[in-house]
Amino acid sequence: MKASEGVRVWPVPIALGILTCVGLVAALVADGMWDLVSWIALGVPLAAVAWFAWIAPRRVGRRKA
Repeated sequence: MKASEGVRVWPVPIALGILTCVGLVAALVADGMWDLVSWIALGVPLAAVAWFAWIAPRRVGRRKA
């Protein structure tokens, strides 16, 4: 793998990991508005997983047909 491929691959997983950490910390240590922040921060990675697990394969399969 070339170095330029690694630069293109890793930013999104790192961002999702940081977002997950922010959401977990916000859920554990804060209340009020931070609850909303934690729901959003934990929902974005979950939405990304759902997108790539269910929706994206259907679109790819439709294009090939």
